[in-house]
Amino acid sequence: MSDTVRIFDTTLRDGEQCPGASMNIRQKMEVARQLERLGADIIEAGFPVISDGDFQAVHQIATEIQGPVIAGLARCVPKDIDAAAEAVKPAGNRGRIHVFLGTSKIHRDFKFGKAQDEILRLAVEGVKRARGYVEDVEFSPEDASRTELDFLAKIVEAAIAAGATTINMPDTVGYATPEEYGRMFKYVIENAKGARDAIFSAHCHDDLGLAVANSLAAVQNGARQVECTINGIGERAGNASLEEVVMALRTRRDCFGGVDTKVNAREIVKSSRLVSRMCGFLVQRNKAIVGANAFAHSAGIHQDGILKERSTYEIIDPKDIGWGDTELPLTKHSGRHAMAVRLKYLGYHLSEDEINQVFDRFKQIGDQKKFVYDDDLAALVEDQTLQPKEFYSLDYLNVVSGTSAVPTATVRLKEGETTKQDAHTGDGPVDAALKAVDRITGRRGALQEYQLRSVTAGKDAIGEVTVKVDFGDGQMVTGKGASTDIVVASARAYLSAVNRRIAMDKLPNRAQAAPAAPTAEAGP
Repeated sequence: MSDTVRIFDTTLRDGEQCPGASMNIRQKMEVARQLERLGADIIEAGFPVISDGDFQAVHQIATEIQGPVIAGLARCVPKDIDAAAEAVKPAGNRGRIHVFLGTSKIHRDFKFGKAQDEILRLAVEGVKRARGYVEDVEFSPEDASRTELDFLAKIVEAAIAAGATTINMPDTVGYATPEEYGRMFKYVIENAKGARDAIFSAHCHDDLGLAVANSLAAVQNGARQVECTINGIGERAGNASLEEVVMALRTRRDCFGGVDTKVNAREIVKSSRLVSRMCGFLVQRNKAIVGANAFAHSAGIHQDGILKERSTYEIIDPKDIGWGDTELPLTKHSGRHAMAVRLKYLGYHLSEDEINQVFDRFKQIGDQKKFVYDDDLAALVEDQTLQPKEFYSLDYLNVVSGTSAVPTATVRLKEGETTKQDAHTGDGPVDAALKAVDRITGRRGALQEYQLRSVTAGKDAIGEVTVKVDFGDGQMVTGKGASTDIVVASARAYLSAVNRRIAMDKLPNRAQAAPAAPTAEAGP
């Protein structure tokens, strides 16, 4: 059995399905490039049949990313598989089609209304169709952890015989315990004919907080691929956290038979920060490995021990995962070349025109701040170049507010070559500004979430605002904006959400033409 565990990153598919975490194609490309630098073995780039946006993202990632295998997800439905095949085609022999089908009794009875033999037939047909396009086919019996073991072994055996090269047995609803999940892998590997010729994969959700523990239990029982996401983002409570899985295997090799991954751990912190910025989900301070407090020591006894010998209270060297790299702050006197070099170090892939755009903002910020730090630069890139297409852009904003004044905002927006201006009152300057934007755009959004964070320390820090907005259909749309003025940052963030909503409305939905059965679902 291999001593290498493959890392299958599904940040761009399962991670992005987390409500409010959707990314545009440009943002997905930035994440994909960072995953390439990180050393992910497989990148699940999306669910191509779901929308034109997903199809285009998978196709572009398959075209531009070199090294990792590029996977597209598909139900065991011909239209899904055909779309996935076309999307991953540019990757050549690095293309993978990942087909899935619910196999548990609850899925068979209530979702499909089909008996075991019919589910078995659909799985075999799906794998065979996918194998007709690519050599690398992954099959997932969805809700494997609640599937009868004898039937699970039977459908896995049939999928391998049909041409599946990787078998993923997901804990789709985060129901399993580590002992149960590990036992499932052991049973299937020992009882399914041909199992020794396939790579077995774990895909765990964190509904009970056991996703990482279950993934590690699978590795102990023969799994040699783990499906995970950066920062553990994903459906409901999230997926297994890539950084936790990787560092658990590396730190406790004695417990896992000496297996390890090929991940470049020094890119972990950078990857975490990039994904957090792209999807708008802040990393909790006490998050293992990548949280701001992960290597913070406040207790006097701990501080004394760390000063004498770091291993007294640290089991991982922070520098090994990317913490503590020297940051060289820029100033308003720094040149374009110095800024461009720093952006490249931070992992951003920008055109000359985009570098010029960011540099213009950089000089403006430099006039307001003594130093421009890495996080400031990242906020400027996000605000200036990685936003959705600008149907509307902020041209002018003025607010009147105070203890004895009615908060009023006057806003002027650009729409193409024309400008539109209006004013509105509100409960505060931010509320007034957003209502003025609503009047100009004709789109009324309900603010569901508003987050403001200081990008760096100091009174002159850039404020970064993240909003999640419901435009009347129950779907949350994320927007981000940055400025040293928090009202301006708020207006930019809200406009970002408006622009994203307009872009989404203009995309035809490929899923509408998909067959009615099986029903559309989120995936493993």
